[in-house]
Amino acid sequence: MGLSTEALATDRPPAVPDSFHDLLGGFRTVLERRLAAWLESRRQEAAAGESPEMLELIDGVGQLATHGGKRLRPALVYFSYRAFGGTSEDEALPLALATELLHTYLLIHDDIMDHAEVRRGLPAAHVRFRDAHQARGLKGDAADFGRSVAILLGDLAQSWAVELAAPAFPRSHGELARCFCAMCQEVVGGQYLEILVAQRRAGTEEELLRVLRLKSGRYTCERPIQLGALLAGAPAAAFADLSRYGAAVGEAFQLQDDLLGMFGDAGTVGKPVDADLREGKYTFLIHRAREAATVGQRQVLEAALGNPDATAAQVAAALRVLEETGARAAVTGMIAERLRTAGTALAALAPFDLAADGRLFLAGLIDYLREREQ
Repeated sequence: MGLSTEALATDRPPAVPDSFHDLLGGFRTVLERRLAAWLESRRQEAAAGESPEMLELIDGVGQLATHGGKRLRPALVYFSYRAFGGTSEDEALPLALATELLHTYLLIHDDIMDHAEVRRGLPAAHVRFRDAHQARGLKGDAADFGRSVAILLGDLAQSWAVELAAPAFPRSHGELARCFCAMCQEVVGGQYLEILVAQRRAGTEEELLRVLRLKSGRYTCERPIQLGALLAGAPAAAFADLSRYGAAVGEAFQLQDDLLGMFGDAGTVGKPVDADLREGKYTFLIHRAREAATVGQRQVLEAALGNPDATAAQVAAALRVLEETGARAAVTGMIAERLRTAGTALAALAPFDLAADGRLFLAGLIDYLREREQ
């Protein structure tokens, strides 16, 4: 059976019965219960075996994996599976959980590469183990220890993701395995290109589009949707529009995150809102501003971009440049364009008679992104 109305209950009363938020909230409850059970089984195995030190690594992954997160990727796996007639939670949830643990692995490694101190309102994994090194009075370099352990945590989360996904692979004549592996490789390639662009402090429109496509369009939405549809045995004719929908909403999501990373609320974002600017992350927002900036505006922007010691006044001035050059408005327009594309693609799937909860979730995601933009 799929998730029942009772299983979909959340702690807050639903604003609209059977809404996107109700579906996502209910799914999160079920997924997080499965995740907690998975982690506990790993802990019991470690405690009973010959590797008690594994307990610390398991808890290191679990601290991030169980703390917050939208759970959008696994929800897309599950509700795409439901949309095309899938009915077994035991079939769909392990694959959904695999995508969440893959995301955990990438977040841990991203924080090392980005020198991020905070993730989801908590110290990043490498920071936690750096501090643990100091608290225990261990020898050697504490920062190096923290980074090394965090790499191991990411590797462990990835191995769990593969373990959870593997039983589903034979069910689609290899297509599901190819899709999962493609998702893993594409996001790594996109991350590498993003690093190159950031190091140059410059990028072409085509490079930025590739980063957007690989790191978000495919990884966040398109591939998870394909995984769920493949697991349910969706007809081949549906995949072109599914991919068009997934790529569009995934790119819109990342573009919104770029805006929130500059103009959002730190409590909502889960990290300092000037972190992307100080890190030197080269996004469409920065690209459009630099293209339109005067010499003076560009100097103001460059004074803060990639400068971890930028003052609050320098950061505020750089944000004004993003507004004054029209960069913020341009990115907002890119988001709106992608949400229109997603709506058109979803409408084209009408002949496939998607199951009600799956259709509601996919349509509701578009509305959620429109609301999030306000």
